[in-house]
Amino acid sequence: MRLVARGDQGAFEVLYRRTAPWLTVRLRRRCADEQIVAEVLQETFVAVWRAAGSFAGAAVEGSAVGWLWTIAARRLVDAFRRRARQPVLAAAPALGDLAPKVATIGESARSGLFALPAGEQTRRVAALRQAGLTCQGNQLDILTRGTAG
Repeated sequence: MRLVARGDQGAFEVLYRRTAPWLTVRLRRRCADEQIVAEVLQETFVAVWRAAGSFAGAAVEGSAVGWLWTIAARRLVDAFRRRARQPVLAAAPALGDLAPKVATIGESARSGLFALPAGEQTRRVAALRQAGLTCQGNQLDILTRGTAG
């Protein structure tokens, strides 16, 4: 880590080759979205490159791998927060003027689902699927099936 802190690109490449596969597996266990995992991995190593000099290491009985994981875990939380702030219904050209109403209905349904016990959530999601809705991640989307409204 000292060499990385001094700007040694070769040392950084070795660090990346040794830790990126392990870090990717750990991130995938917490996030199924490959794009988010790739972004978090990149953000993590950029942060490591920039802050390697601040790694306290043995002075605080810490390891470089532990420090790396702490950075990655925090970046993953940041990515989840960014995704949560994105609109529920980003674009629905097939729905036209109904898009704002559908987004409001989706938010209400999602809020209601999260308030239920886990077993009841499962039963309700199954009923929503039968009614033409699908639950993807934390979001409900109307299946258009080629027809509008």
